[in-house]
Amino acid sequence: MRITVLVGNPKPQSRTLGVATAVADRLAGETGADASHLVIDLAEHADALFDWGSAAVTELTTQVAASKLLVVGSPTFKATYTGMLKAFLDRYGSNGLAGVVAVPVMTAAAPEHGLAVETYLRPLLVELGATVPARGLFVPESKLAGLGPHLAAWAGGATALIRHALA
Repeated sequence: MRITVLVGNPKPQSRTLGVATAVADRLAGETGADASHLVIDLAEHADALFDWGSAAVTELTTQVAASKLLVVGSPTFKATYTGMLKAFLDRYGSNGLAGVVAVPVMTAAAPEHGLAVETYLRPLLVELGATVPARGLFVPESKLAGLGPHLAAWAGGATALIRHALA
C-alpha cells in the first residue's frame, strides 16, 4: 500500500507539505505502508486547476481516488482550507473518494484556528465519501520547529483507528 499526500498550499514546497509528508512517513512506519509516497503539491499544478479539460489534473484526481490512504494538507486561510484545495476536490462528485481512508492535516499561524481541521476539512472529506477514522492533525506555527513530539502525541491516538479502518 502506497500513501498519497495531497497538499493545497499555494506556495510550492511549503511547510504544510513538510508536515503532511512527515505524517505519511509516520503512518507508513506504523501501518506497514510503502515508505515511498505519491506526493501531489497542488502549487505545481496551479495553472491547470481551473482548466476542467486538463488531462494532468484529471490524472491526479484518478490517482487520489484510487488511494487506500490519503493525507490531505492545507494551511489555514481565513479560518478554513485553501481555495486551491477546494478547487481540486470540487472535481469529485458525491462519494468520489469512497474507499479512501483520509487523514486531514492543517497548519496555521495561530492556535486559535485549531478547530478548522475538524470543522471544515474533515466534513469536506466525509462529504466526498472518504473514511476519516481519527481526529485530524492541527499544527500551529509554534510547533513546526519541534514537530516530532506533537506528531507523536497525535499518532498515539490516531494510528490504531487508521490501521483498523485500513483492515
